[in-house]
Amino acid sequence: MNWKPSIAALLSVGLLTACTQETPDRGGGQREARALPVQAVEVHPRDLSRVVTISNSVEPLRTIRLAARTEGVLTEVLVEEGDTVAEDQILARIDVREQQAELARARARLHERQATFDRFEQLRERNYVDLASYESARAELEVAATEVELWETRVEFGTVTSSIDGTVVSRYIEPGEAISRHAALFSIADLSSLVVRLGVSELDVGNLRVGDAVVVNVDAVGDRNPLSGVIRRIFPAAEIESRLITVEVGLPEALGAGVRPGFLARARLLVEQRANVLAVPAGSVAESDGEFFVMVVNGDDRLERRVIEPGVIRGAWREILSGLGEGDRVVSANPLEMTAGERVRVVDLMS
Repeated sequence: MNWKPSIAALLSVGLLTACTQETPDRGGGQREARALPVQAVEVHPRDLSRVVTISNSVEPLRTIRLAARTEGVLTEVLVEEGDTVAEDQILARIDVREQQAELARARARLHERQATFDRFEQLRERNYVDLASYESARAELEVAATEVELWETRVEFGTVTSSIDGTVVSRYIEPGEAISRHAALFSIADLSSLVVRLGVSELDVGNLRVGDAVVVNVDAVGDRNPLSGVIRRIFPAAEIESRLITVEVGLPEALGAGVRPGFLARARLLVEQRANVLAVPAGSVAESDGEFFVMVVNGDDRLERRVIEPGVIRGAWREILSGLGEGDRVVSANPLEMTAGERVRVVDLMS
């Protein structure tokens, strides 16, 4: 059998196929590989501010504990918890009959010393007594006067009065009790000004300022949230054990919203302001030879290696300080696995 014609036909088909594969495209060049599909994000300003949420109980701005200034038996207690009191209002009385007796004795002694001094003064004018006797009589008169003042004060201590306008939040005594000096009697709070005191990390407190606005939520008042707060003061020193610094937030709307001392409040503190900054996904930033870069999809749908200066990371985003502009399209991940100049096809553009 003669195989020569068949072999010649096969060679012709192979040459034709080879010529077809090497045929240039219509643009006159070699056909390019298919474009790489990528996911990209369009660069826009974002808010990368850092906020911390801290909880604590609501407290009155000012609470005082009234203590007994003398010992004795309580004869009257005139207020209870929840009562509103005014400054200098009488709250309780202590039996001070013994002090009153001593006061009467001191006043009688003062009257006697006054009469003696008046007589010596008349005699001194006529030179019938020496100067030493006259001065001694005057000194005894002054001592007697101070004794009266002393016992007047101790009698006054038997009447317990409020030192501020406020509300009685605690009462520790009952009529008939024998109390000692400095024993606690009442706690009185100024409920017109409520605050929440927050323990803030020493790393975060540096960016807080008196007068900064604070958003506060109190679960107990439901749909009246959120409440407006304002930083009243920042304590000058941190607590030794916790290293936390107390930040006091005033709640001017709290009383009208039904907030009471002891309710739990959650405050959101803006500890670092970074609004309207350019940012890209953190995974789109790579580092090589000490340089940070991203892969930008240019107008020809090709990759461009762009050196950038990165800033802080907030969650999934990283701040860009320089190197990118608003509207740039950046490949969202794996920049180290891509080559500059490579043709790409954006299949998903995030904004």
